[in-house]
Amino acid sequence: MQTMDNSKRTAVLLVNVGTPDEPKVPAVRRYLFEFLNDRRVIDLPLIPQKLLVNLIIVPFRAPKSTKLYEMLWTPEGSPLLVNAEKNREKLQAALGDEFQVFTAMRYQNPHLRKVLREVRDQRFGRMIVIPVFPQYASSTTGTIAQFVSQEVARWNVIPEIRMVSQFYDHPTFIKAFSERIKSYHPEDYDHIVFSYHGLPNRQVDKVHPEIASTKCTCEQAMPAHGKYCYKATCYETTRLLANALNLKREDYSVSFQSRLTKNWLKPFSDELVIQKAKEGVKRMLFVAPAFVADCLETTIELGVEYQELFEEHGGEKIQLVESLNDHPLWIETLKELILQP
Repeated sequence: MQTMDNSKRTAVLLVNVGTPDEPKVPAVRRYLFEFLNDRRVIDLPLIPQKLLVNLIIVPFRAPKSTKLYEMLWTPEGSPLLVNAEKNREKLQAALGDEFQVFTAMRYQNPHLRKVLREVRDQRFGRMIVIPVFPQYASSTTGTIAQFVSQEVARWNVIPEIRMVSQFYDHPTFIKAFSERIKSYHPEDYDHIVFSYHGLPNRQVDKVHPEIASTKCTCEQAMPAHGKYCYKATCYETTRLLANALNLKREDYSVSFQSRLTKNWLKPFSDELVIQKAKEGVKRMLFVAPAFVADCLETTIELGVEYQELFEEHGGEKIQLVESLNDHPLWIETLKELILQP
């Protein structure tokens, strides 16, 4: 039973990519099918995309990915969803009754479509959508913004809506990640790697078609055209964190992981691991500032697969810095993003 006038309240949606419902092949297949058929994720012409995704990638990748999800899964379930619920509960407590916080996933459950309809049916007067990706990308924040716009366009009454497009340079976000990194004593490691999820070069180039991503100078400084450029904001995130940690330039590297082809953002994280091992680096600290919650790409890819790769080429220890998950300063970051004018 509704106990207050929701027209005076604000719905807050914390939206992440998504997770399979369980670590079994049918569930993983459903997740990959929905995820990879998104035109913003794989932006090839329609027919080549459908053939590639549905006849090659999903059938062959689902069984392999299932084994990785089995390694990732906890007794509580998917870490991504577990942390999302912790965030929701803690943020709700921090905001109070004027707000109602919802967890949503772009793909699978709790599905963004279902959560939006709940917001509509409860007749909230205002809605704030936060895709929990620090750096904007068309395939993450962009697809969520598009989905929300298309769904809400069908509503009879459209409330006031605010979309948080990115927050990589938010002071409290930088403080939260730097505090997390400090807790791992970076001075005890030979080298630090800031690893970001990769993107196809063509997707980055679409942001500034007049300047190819491979020729941009954003590695040195944020360019005027870089506000919504994923590559530029990743490098700027690193500079802000390095400054907060008093790191020298030779202390760290920036790289991009989870690539599918060679035409993705470079340098590649897996190749950097091999390079550093061959150079005699024995202990590396890995940070993943594109992820606010630990997931397959952090816990398994960085923490397990790269450790094996590092040892294979002469290294000893890769230590993954835990993501923000439910860190108090991450909850404070979300609160500040919501309350900002």
